[in-house]
Amino acid sequence: MATLTSVLLTNPFAADVAEGLTKPGQKELPSKYLYDRIGSRLFDVITALPEYGLTRAEERILSRNARDMVARLPASAVVAELGSGSGHKARWILEALGRRRPTAYYPIEISRTALTMCEQGLADIDSITVVGLEREYVDGLLEVAARRKSGQAIVVLFLGSTLGNLEGPAAPRFLAELRRILEPGDALLLGTDLEKPVPVLMAAYDDPLGVTAAFNLNLLARINRELGADFVLSQFAHAPRFNASTGSIEMHIRSRRAQRVRVPRAEIEVEFGDGETIWTESCHKFSLAEVGAIAERSGFRYDAHWIDESWGFADNLLIAA
Repeated sequence: MATLTSVLLTNPFAADVAEGLTKPGQKELPSKYLYDRIGSRLFDVITALPEYGLTRAEERILSRNARDMVARLPASAVVAELGSGSGHKARWILEALGRRRPTAYYPIEISRTALTMCEQGLADIDSITVVGLEREYVDGLLEVAARRKSGQAIVVLFLGSTLGNLEGPAAPRFLAELRRILEPGDALLLGTDLEKPVPVLMAAYDDPLGVTAAFNLNLLARINRELGADFVLSQFAHAPRFNASTGSIEMHIRSRRAQRVRVPRAEIEVEFGDGETIWTESCHKFSLAEVGAIAERSGFRYDAHWIDESWGFADNLLIAA
């Protein structure tokens, strides 16, 4: 049987599953693996649910304020979007930029399917050239920085409150890593979901139709499909919880009984206790003061924000200091 080292070299998904499910204490799986082809489609359904207002809130902000946002951006710039998905939300910004001057747009995604959808879906925007990069966030941004021309700024879009998936000090560390790639005057448009009552949050992450549950449990189904595991999905349950100490919703998958699961292509067998969980995602909710403090700590100047009051969401413009 191959060693774990060879798995690491040939299959990052298998390596991350092996590491996360054998971690002492709390088992974990990286949230990025929730978004395979099936997971991405389920998430699209989640964004349309009445209980989940985050996506619609950001769309309202962008549709109403794109021209104001673009007026604050550098005159000559390329756009890089981290985790673009289909690029749907970037459209408002790109259309406003395209009216000003020809602009290159680099969606950065680990999903080739998402990049194809993005390239096809935005091809009709005049004066915008779409160049997809199948990369992790930092690697993709490094490539965009290497391609920039003299005198050209970079505008980074990091929408949808993905920053909230990073726990504690990881958020300012990640922004600081982006800042090291950028030059003074470059811009970051950052989406952040804001603090709101716990019952509202719990409803958003545990909808009565069970779509979020299917989205979460699809991660186990993906491990079955791609790594030959024998998870019996009916023996696991979607288990969101609110962590008051961090101000975050945590998504977990709870084992309904004591059981053992084999994951052959990750070379592991995993024991689960009755009620034991796998932590799959964190969704931190911010205050505006917290966003400003993180920006300053990471080397950015907090320039402006636009808020959707009906849900409680902010798009924030940070300028590299």
